[in-house]
Amino acid sequence: MSEVLATTTPVTVSDAAARRILSILQKTPSENALRISVEGGGCSGFSYKFNLTHDSEADDLVIEKDGARVVIDQTSLAYLDGSVVDFVDDLMGQSFQIRNPNAVASCGCGTSFSI
Repeated sequence: MSEVLATTTPVTVSDAAARRILSILQKTPSENALRISVEGGGCSGFSYKFNLTHDSEADDLVIEKDGARVVIDQTSLAYLDGSVVDFVDDLMGQSFQIRNPNAVASCGCGTSFSI
């Protein structure tokens, strides 16, 4: 299985997100990456999905940063181009957030968007 390993990527992973992904993966040795995908549905039309995975497809974009590994399928990548994956820990709670320049609207919880 040959992967597309990104050196310069259309999606950026923040330092905070990389630290959190690495922390999660270290507690789950059977998995080696966070898969980010976009699916139809959600209150704004599309929704972000986050899953731990051990598998990657030949055409997945693979982003490695500071020991953290993120994989994104090509279909989802079309919706995520130019996005920043971040991890936020504030009074509202902890969550991965995607700052997506392609989204023209998003829901209040930040997990769904429209283009």
